[in-house]
Amino acid sequence: MLALPSLIYKMTPWWLTRKVLRMKRGLTLGSRVAAIDAAGRFLLVRHTYSPGWIFPGGGVEFGETCESAAIRELQEEANVIVTGSIELHGIFSNHDHFPGDHLLFYTAREFEVKPFTPNAEIAAAEFFSPEDLPRDILPSSRRRIEELLGQAQRSFHW
Repeated sequence: MLALPSLIYKMTPWWLTRKVLRMKRGLTLGSRVAAIDAAGRFLLVRHTYSPGWIFPGGGVEFGETCESAAIRELQEEANVIVTGSIELHGIFSNHDHFPGDHLLFYTAREFEVKPFTPNAEIAAAEFFSPEDLPRDILPSSRRRIEELLGQAQRSFHW
C-alpha cells in the first residue's frame, strides 16, 4: 500500500503538486552551462514555451549531482556532449524570478557538437560570438557572458 503523501502526489495534477512542494520545500536547485567553443562563441538555446535566448540547463533531479545535471541538460537541450571537465562559475539566487530557486552555473570548453534537431522543448540551439549576441538574449545570460569575459563584476543574483 502506498503511503498517503505518495498517493496524493500520484493523483494530483502536476501544477498543484508543484505548489504543494513549494510550500513543503522552500528551495529548488538548477544547473546551467556555458559551452564556449574554440572561437570563443557561447552556446545559447531558445525554448518553445518562453521568449529569449538562454544557456542550456534545467532542474537537478533527486540522486543527481549538480554537475551531472548540467552535463545531462547540455546534451538533452542542444545535443552537445561534454568530453572534458566542466568548471563552476558560481552559485546564483534566482529568487526574483522563482522564490527559493538557486542556479549553479558551469562552463564547458571541451565538448563534441552533434547535429541538433528542434523538438517540443527547444526551438533552436546556436553558438554566438560575444559581439553578435541575439537581440532577445535574456539579461541574466548576457550578464553571465560579461562576467566570463571580465567585463562585469560577478553578481550572485541570476
